[in-house]
Amino acid sequence: MAETRQRDASRVSQSLDDIRQASEALLAEGAADPGSVWRSPALVTAGADGAPQARTVVLRRFEAGERFLEVHADARSAKIGELATRPDAGLHGWDAARQVQLRLTGRASLHRTGPVADAAWAALRPQSRATYDVLPGPGTVIASPERTSHVGEEARGAFCVIRLAYTTLEYLHLGKDGHRRARFTWSGGALVSDWLVP
Repeated sequence: MAETRQRDASRVSQSLDDIRQASEALLAEGAADPGSVWRSPALVTAGADGAPQARTVVLRRFEAGERFLEVHADARSAKIGELATRPDAGLHGWDAARQVQLRLTGRASLHRTGPVADAAWAALRPQSRATYDVLPGPGTVIASPERTSHVGEEARGAFCVIRLAYTTLEYLHLGKDGHRRARFTWSGGALVSDWLVP
């Protein structure tokens, strides 16, 4: 099954619908398989000064039918403040073996409490929860790399789910027999699919 998905995702397809489905399969693979290269895309936000900020994140969930994906973050991190101010965000992934790039853009919503955050926290392994059990918060200047303070049970309060509802998905395949680039845009519930010059 995985081998079939890999062939389908990397082949030069003549169908825009095939390309969209192959792109969705790669994102689903990333959310399900910790060993997949699609597990660690880059999340792009607008910084406080308006400059782009990119960080590697872990893709935790992908829902093609509802067109959203989820990553986790420390609620004290700069990206949460950036998204609270300006929720426009992007996601970028590159698969060197398949020679496929995906770019998604849309609007992010932040979930620190409620069913989305509660379900995600409940599903985390203890070692993943431990990443939120630290003081001070991410990006703070410290004298040494050792963690000297812990928040204990309050670590749940530092946890946040970022849900990106994407409205564009762009695919690029660099193939020996020719490159292919396609863009999928959803507006008002309608999908517009276009070929682009690579």
